[in-house]
Order: sequence, then C-alpha cells, then structure tokens
Amino acid sequence: MFLRNGLEPWHLLIVAVVLILLFGSKKLPDTARALGKSLRILKSETKAMREDSGDPAPAAAPPVTAAHTTTDAPPRPVP
Repeated sequence: MFLRNGLEPWHLLIVAVVLILLFGSKKLPDTARALGKSLRILKSETKAMREDSGDPAPAAAPPVTAAHTTTDAPPRPVP
C-alpha cells in the first residue's frame, strides 16, 4: 500500500548512516578503494579470457559497409 517507487532519497540516506555507523568513517574509503580495485581486476581478467578464447570483443567488430556485403552472383574470373 505504502510502496510507491521502492527506493526514495531518504532510504539511501538511512543506508549511508547505517554503513557509517557499522564500519566507521575511516574504513569506508579503504573499503571503496578495495572494491574498485577488485572490479578493475575482474574487468581485466574477463577481457583476457575473451582474447584467449579467440572471440573478438563486441566493440572490436569492423563496421559493415557495402564492400563487405555478399551477393548471389558468382565471382568474375580474372583475365
């Protein structure tokens, strides 16, 4: 009945206060730094796994142009 949008700004404020009370203001920057470092390591490892498996990254695919399209006509013999 009382749930409108799920999370409202004051919910986030309460979560922030609880985190500060639980971990202390001195440990939060170190924890955030460690989380960022872990995410960077995870990203680099997944990139390395893609390169090792031979699958190109989705962004590395060349754009499709008219020169790359195929037709049903047989290739012309070279004179």
